[in-house]
Amino acid sequence: MNEPIWKPSERRVERANISRFIRFVHREHGAAVNDYPTLYDFSIHKPEVFWPAVWEFCGIRASKTWDEPVRELDQMPGAKWFPGARLNFAQNLLRYRDHQPALIFRGETGKTWQYTYVELNAEVARQAAALRAAGVVAGDRVAGFMPNLPETIIAMLAATSLGAIWSSCSPDFGVNGVVDRFGQIEPKVLFTADGYFFKGKIFDSLERVGKILEKIPSVEKVVVVPFTADEPDVSGLKNAVLLKEFAGDGEPPALRFEHLPFDHPLYIMYSSGTTGKPKCIVHGAGGTLIQHLKELVLHTDLRREDRITYFTTCGWMMWNWLVSSLAVGATVVLYDGNPFYPGPEALWDLTDELGITIFGTSAKYLAAVEKADVHPAESHDLDSLRTILSTGSPLAPEQFDFVYDHVKDDVCLSSISGGTDIISCFALGCPILPVWRGELQCRGLGMKVEILNEDGEPVRGEAGELACSLPFPSMPVSFWNDPEGERYHAAYFDRFEGYWCHGDYAELTEHDGVIIYGRSDATLNPGGVRIGTAEIYRQVEKHEEVLESLAVGQRWQDEERIILFVRLREDVELDQDLADRIRRTIRENATPRHVPAKVIQVPDIPRTISGKITELAVRNIIHGKPVKNREALANPKSLDFYRDLPELKS
Repeated sequence: MNEPIWKPSERRVERANISRFIRFVHREHGAAVNDYPTLYDFSIHKPEVFWPAVWEFCGIRASKTWDEPVRELDQMPGAKWFPGARLNFAQNLLRYRDHQPALIFRGETGKTWQYTYVELNAEVARQAAALRAAGVVAGDRVAGFMPNLPETIIAMLAATSLGAIWSSCSPDFGVNGVVDRFGQIEPKVLFTADGYFFKGKIFDSLERVGKILEKIPSVEKVVVVPFTADEPDVSGLKNAVLLKEFAGDGEPPALRFEHLPFDHPLYIMYSSGTTGKPKCIVHGAGGTLIQHLKELVLHTDLRREDRITYFTTCGWMMWNWLVSSLAVGATVVLYDGNPFYPGPEALWDLTDELGITIFGTSAKYLAAVEKADVHPAESHDLDSLRTILSTGSPLAPEQFDFVYDHVKDDVCLSSISGGTDIISCFALGCPILPVWRGELQCRGLGMKVEILNEDGEPVRGEAGELACSLPFPSMPVSFWNDPEGERYHAAYFDRFEGYWCHGDYAELTEHDGVIIYGRSDATLNPGGVRIGTAEIYRQVEKHEEVLESLAVGQRWQDEERIILFVRLREDVELDQDLADRIRRTIRENATPRHVPAKVIQVPDIPRTISGKITELAVRNIIHGKPVKNREALANPKSLDFYRDLPELKS
């Protein structure tokens, strides 16, 4: 394609936050920047100027300024950002105290409730005082086993106002999945809802919480948020109390904030855990704050008057990212439940009803909308919608077409990519750049992203390992229980010294955009040629019979051959004609090396609880290796089908 699929209007470019930032940097710092490419070059060549400019432009609040912007910038890892500064994360998210809605919630039942910024501050103050009375101090861990409710955000803000460390996972985790995570970090307080709704059904959480408490003795207090019932019975849970009894509803006390160093721990996030116990990744308050503000204000063009949503659970980093929108004073719209309940138009209905301007979701969701033959452009107004964000897996070029043809033709479609490891993104959208079909618009400001070949040399126009060669503020502070940093270093820096290797197989394009081909550890290698799995999926899923697919490499006769698993519509059986059509589509639109040796129909495809398909678990199963942590999967029983398949023995 020689032309972009979308271009921003002159008015949009002029009004964009990033355009104001370009003028700000030019005026205040004398930098020769006038567009995104020159701003990006400035950000990676003058990080000691760029990051303080972001701090000032986004109005980060601190009780003490930094001694210098960064120390030991040549250390990767090892750089120290904004030493001497003291701030509080929650205070930055609670800077507004007016009657604009801060949080609006909608669930499957259709019930809606909201908190204004005044009400949000008051409720955080009540819960912070209750946590303080319960003995929570800076450095303690407070955990949430919660749906995507306003009360989850309030509990996080209350905990972090004290300097406590927040960690959360979604309520669809099994007991062992929760214990594998929270058991490592030993929380003092656990917030949980009584249950949750999914596809119109109620699922109880309290029975599992009872079993979790037996295995995590560190929990001294359990706070139960009523969600599926008005007065849930908590008498069977040790040290449990309902939220209203814990926090009260009287006059809120003064909200006090503990001011702590820039890199004081804020969040503990978790790796997927499909190869063993999840790694506990510790993120700092200042690094998370400045990185999120950069991405929300500059890359997403978020403003005070916006209404932003992201379809996510509390176990995915996009929840943490979304919550930081409060620091901009925007209205955060939360949805919990199945996005196709009661029908596939549910989230588009919500967008029209609430006037959502920035709509975040996953590539999987957009593909499912297309498969359901839903065309929001024909059934909805979507007048408010300005930006669509997509992450979680690569967004296929055909999905770009679907959005512009059948959702809205004047919208900035920003496919973004990063991860839990950095609680942010390496590649992002940009409101002043065009959108090219199949490409992420740009590398993130301040992120010196390079693509490395097998020899560790930077390349352009060919696929390789996505890496970063410059420190950035949202690098993890540490891994939990890793005092010498050995596991931290092994996770990102062992492959190429001085480079953060992220585990994505990607390419830099002629437009300075990025194409993500999939995880590099799941890369296929037939005949010694590296192939990203996303290249296969986008061809396979063109067929209306295919709901989703998964490709792995199988060792066979001293070579590797590609095995393609497909989950089909309920009324479809895989026959030779469909298998041949799938192979032909792959051959014609990719290369002969992409064509699978076997195409096998499966009843389900294993995925992590955050919704990502897991090629590695399947690859281990078909080679007779154990999957070490089945609890990390949303549907672990699906793996049983892949064991000892007769089709793979010939």
